[in-house]
Amino acid sequence: MSTTEVYGRARTPGGSSRTLDMKLVAATVAGNTLEIYDFVVYAFFSVYIGKAFFPATDPSTSLLLSVGVFGVGFIARPLGAYFIGRLADRAGRRLALLLTIFMITIGTMGLAFTPSYASIGIAAPLIVVACRLIQGFALGGEVGPSTSFLVEIAPDNTRGWWGSWQLASQGLAIVIAGLAGLITTHTLSAPQMQAWGWRIPLTLGILMVPVAIYLRRSMPETLEEETQTTGGDASPTLGKHHRTILLGVLLILAPTVFTYLGTYMTTYAISVMKMDPATSMWATLALGLSTFVFSLLGGWLSDRHGRKPVMFWPRLAIALLCVPLFAMLQVYPNAVALIFATTVIAGLTALSGSASLVAIPEMLPARIRAAGMSISYALTVSIFGGTTQFVATWLLKATGNALSPAWYVGALGIVSALAVLSFKETAPGHLPS
Repeated sequence: MSTTEVYGRARTPGGSSRTLDMKLVAATVAGNTLEIYDFVVYAFFSVYIGKAFFPATDPSTSLLLSVGVFGVGFIARPLGAYFIGRLADRAGRRLALLLTIFMITIGTMGLAFTPSYASIGIAAPLIVVACRLIQGFALGGEVGPSTSFLVEIAPDNTRGWWGSWQLASQGLAIVIAGLAGLITTHTLSAPQMQAWGWRIPLTLGILMVPVAIYLRRSMPETLEEETQTTGGDASPTLGKHHRTILLGVLLILAPTVFTYLGTYMTTYAISVMKMDPATSMWATLALGLSTFVFSLLGGWLSDRHGRKPVMFWPRLAIALLCVPLFAMLQVYPNAVALIFATTVIAGLTALSGSASLVAIPEMLPARIRAAGMSISYALTVSIFGGTTQFVATWLLKATGNALSPAWYVGALGIVSALAVLSFKETAPGHLPS
């Protein structure tokens, strides 16, 4: 059986390994960081984007249209998950990951440089929707191959730690987006932000592309040669593992909804708590830093105590704490309370989420690992992640109750926590071939 050389580290299909090079991890997460950055920047600046591309006499309607288009990007995710995931399982992880980088670049450039509705009329929102669809297709095919790559190159007893860099990279993306938001909102006036300032963070994302492409071009391949196929259809094999894929959806449900609630906190602070944009952006940094730190902690803990307890207890805690935290924000509508609530939500989400992202590919054979992981992830974020901000905005408008988003998210968290109980522990065994 062949041995694959990985930056001076040999890995056999049985799982033996030596030192894992951080350059290899950087190559994997660089693209994920870029793609999450672009998605998150849109969420953070949805108030400005709504006015630029979806003008309406009622500000709340404009915001609702903007977050609705944010959700449009999730429609294409299942398609990207299926087609790019199958490509990764048939032709290799590296090719699939290079493809997603090129696609996300096209989507980002379109968003950054599209003129406003006032300049080109109805063409503006149509272009924005098209760019969101391209981004969604790319990101739908990104997570499965990149997560599969990380767990395949990692030693069996530290897969949780190395796999947790997948979610940690999302935290890093949020930190970068938050810093970009803080600098622009503190430097520019409100009229300048609305006119062109929100485009600056999107343009900065384009500057990351050459680095991501350079790193990924040098990536080795982890899919064994005998597993790669030039024809055939993996769909029947995917069908045989439909219960595992469905369980994956439920395992990712809570972390997904909690994460997108966290990205909504900046908008919530501006539109509900009436905080100024510059102050509310501190919630973004809290979200990113907590996600980065607690993702790695969650991966480390899952290697030592198993995936199941690390998935279960944090998501149960956040489901129970969500409403009290939002109630606290009504009593203390200030930056300290906002940062505290965001940190708690993001920290518990990352603890549970990092273990979930590792556990799912651990349950799947190599021939469908990338596609199965992609589909589980894409279905979850499309149905629940893509609608979280829209539902939260709609609930606020329909009920007038500032706690309504927390009740919605808490209920889904309970459902996801119960799903963990049916999960069979996968750490620290060998990956299925």
